[in-house]
Amino acid sequence: FLGSTEVEQPKGTEVVRDAVRKLKFARHIKKSEGQKTPKVELQISIYGVKILDPKTKEVQHNCQLHRISFCADDKTDKRIFTFICKDSESNKHLCYVFDSEKCVKEITLTIGQAFDLAYRKFLESGGKDVETRKQIAGLQKRIQELETENAELKNKVQDLENQLRITQVHTSP
Repeated sequence: FLGSTEVEQPKGTEVVRDAVRKLKFARHIKKSEGQKTPKVELQISIYGVKILDPKTKEVQHNCQLHRISFCADDKTDKRIFTFICKDSESNKHLCYVFDSEKCVKEITLTIGQAFDLAYRKFLESGGKDVETRKQIAGLQKRIQELETENAELKNKVQDLENQLRITQVHTSP
């Protein structure tokens, strides 16, 4: 995962090309400083694209399908694929850029198939499914917020327990 960057337009190959250049340059600098490119796992469904940490399975980004406006693989660099998603909080368009040794075309096609399936489901439900999906997306976001808060609280409890142990060691004869 090379990262995400804000873009001015919701679609277009030139928009994506600029974002890729920007993130490749940033990655090159980080690499020269000894940082590795983070590996991620993608979950693609009719609800969206989730970007997960492959070890912890923690959701790093949850891009709802109805907010994705553009998806493409790079015609000049066969390892790169991208999609543009409108951020639900800032309302800005973000371009997500990935570098993969294999499956780039397949991933792009899978996201396209998710759009097709979601659209068919929308037509079958007469549009009623959209509101349900929005509610589910809101609940998923809230779950993510609570999981993050829970992790922070666990860390605080651990820190307090460690401080208590240190205090007990210093005060005992």
